[in-house]
Amino acid sequence: MDFHAYLADRRTMDATERCLLRISEAAIKLGDFAEEQMPDVDWRGIRGIGNAIRHAYDQLEPKAIWAIVTTKLEPLSVATREALTRLGAE
Repeated sequence: MDFHAYLADRRTMDATERCLLRISEAAIKLGDFAEEQMPDVDWRGIRGIGNAIRHAYDQLEPKAIWAIVTTKLEPLSVATREALTRLGAE
């Protein structure tokens, strides 16, 4: 899906925001543990996107959400898998 298809699909946009909210909530629940295990991850930004989605949803820029999804999620996924492997959880 490219950005124009994303913009044309409100359901995908809403689902994307919901998934980002879940990731943000998980980061909040993990607290310092996440930062200790993956210090190179922007935990403040991850937690902050949840606040924006919850409280400034009418001001969210689709281009900003698209940028997060296309540039930030893969590195987070890689870092998470590596941490789980180190912890013997995967």
